[in-house]
Amino acid sequence: MVLVSSHGEKDEAESVVDFRGNPADKSKTGGWLAAGLILGTELSERICAMGISMNLVTYLVGEMHLSSAKSATIVTNFMGTLNLLGLLGGFLADAKLGRYLTVAIFASITALGVTLLTLATSIPSMRPPQCDDYRKQHHQCIEANGRQLAMLYAALYTIALGGGGIKSNVSGFGSDQFDVSDPKEEKAMIFFFNRFYFAISIGSLFSVIVLVYVQDNVGRGWGYGVAAGTMVIAVVVLLIGTRWYRFKKPRGSPLTVIWRVLLLAWKKRNHPYPSHPGFLNEYQNAKVPHTEKFKCLDKAAILDKDASTSEKQNSSWIVSTVTQVEEVKLVLKLIPIWSTCILFWTVYSQMTTFTVEQATFMNREIGSFVVPSGSLSAFLFITILLFTSLNEKLFVPLARILTNSIQGMTSLQRVGIGLVFSVLAMVVSAIIEQQRREMAVQKHIRISAFWLVPQFFLVGAGEAFVYVGQLEFFIREAPERMKSMSTGLFLSAISMGMFVSSLLVSIVDKVTNKHWLRSNLNKGKLNNFYWLLAVLGVLNFAVFLVFAMKHQYKTQHHVKGEKELKSLSDEKVEDEEKNWIAEGKMEL
Repeated sequence: MVLVSSHGEKDEAESVVDFRGNPADKSKTGGWLAAGLILGTELSERICAMGISMNLVTYLVGEMHLSSAKSATIVTNFMGTLNLLGLLGGFLADAKLGRYLTVAIFASITALGVTLLTLATSIPSMRPPQCDDYRKQHHQCIEANGRQLAMLYAALYTIALGGGGIKSNVSGFGSDQFDVSDPKEEKAMIFFFNRFYFAISIGSLFSVIVLVYVQDNVGRGWGYGVAAGTMVIAVVVLLIGTRWYRFKKPRGSPLTVIWRVLLLAWKKRNHPYPSHPGFLNEYQNAKVPHTEKFKCLDKAAILDKDASTSEKQNSSWIVSTVTQVEEVKLVLKLIPIWSTCILFWTVYSQMTTFTVEQATFMNREIGSFVVPSGSLSAFLFITILLFTSLNEKLFVPLARILTNSIQGMTSLQRVGIGLVFSVLAMVVSAIIEQQRREMAVQKHIRISAFWLVPQFFLVGAGEAFVYVGQLEFFIREAPERMKSMSTGLFLSAISMGMFVSSLLVSIVDKVTNKHWLRSNLNKGKLNNFYWLLAVLGVLNFAVFLVFAMKHQYKTQHHVKGEKELKSLSDEKVEDEEKNWIAEGKMEL
């Protein structure tokens, strides 16, 4: 028995080229220089996305005169669509364009979208007439018309399209700059995911502190204009670094491979399994080790009478190869972990909704200065930055000493730690909200809004572990040809978390007859909603543990080596072929 065969690694190394298409020279390409230039694109994308989403509701309500509910729905749909479109961007990169070209194209689309948004918020005719305080109080303001909203929607969904293409590919393209077969570069790639998320958090913090201030105090158009400028600069920097990148060629549509394997496995569902997997199509040349999990899919690689000739063996619509079957198995193995990560993002979404709403009912004064409710989310991003740094400087080195592993913590261990933080965050949130409400109702005292910092801290710490762990898991565990699409799958978990939050709020609102969640939090029971999320978090963590303990990492598959295959005697092979001929599954 041996560990993963070298076929996959060798093939992967041979597929790495420079911008001229020649085999990449490791001394001149890749590494931190190339990865750093790539990180700039994601940094700018996050500045644009967060700079828009964190303060867009105030613009829609205050300037476009839309209702709070409609405004919130527009923002939620924008962010959800942005993450869902990661699947499209990942598919295009894996199937045809490659990660570099996809990032460059979609970054340009994002720059165009933010420029459109800058114009939509700067041109007076793109806004309804201003409304005085009297008409606002009596809901007599004129709402934005269809033409005005059309340009706004066009800008937002252009940004969502571009952002989805960037987010699903930039992390994979960055990790391509490191050779996992080189221990030194593998160690660097582990830190890459931390630094990748550090860049994201820096962009988010800049948006919350700087762009929100510019939008509110200088001008909405100026704020979005700064975001558009950073995106244009990021595209230029990405293109300038072309000569230093390592490229991996796309290997065809991953969805086609998945569909073919599933279809052939169904068509051959009545065929008996061969006595040894070595009889499966292209077993000895497989680039991914054969596994017993999801064994029913092995039938797609059975050489029956329809695939008896060498020409038909090369037809993917008649018989799959072991490599193709195993790639589909790898994708299916991601789904259980994906499903248990959704609830974390449901918890996370509370930090930008109910937690901000809590702040409006609390004392936010520092001397004569009143802290904006939305600005308290800065503590979330500061915590993320703190724990991302601690991961690299403290937690990972300590874990390496304890585990004697170069990786230190596995990706699923990171996710598990983050899920625990999310449960603790909801417990703390419930306790603080109960105390806030009691003080407000019984003693008419508004407690300090800084009591919300612990829940921001816990969710931020959890995100630092979950985001990095999930990202690393979905990139490293996915088949090479499907890495970008796998990243899109990870982003869809974030999107699903937001949609689940909306669904959960609607269900709770209906079941409790709107007694828990009210516009006036002092008359509601938001703490009960937080307790509900805590209980769901515990149940979700238990399910996650089951899936995580059963998961077998790609680099830990045990497979049969060529010597064991050769131990199959010629007589056994002949007997097997005779049985298949007798059953009509193979022709002479």
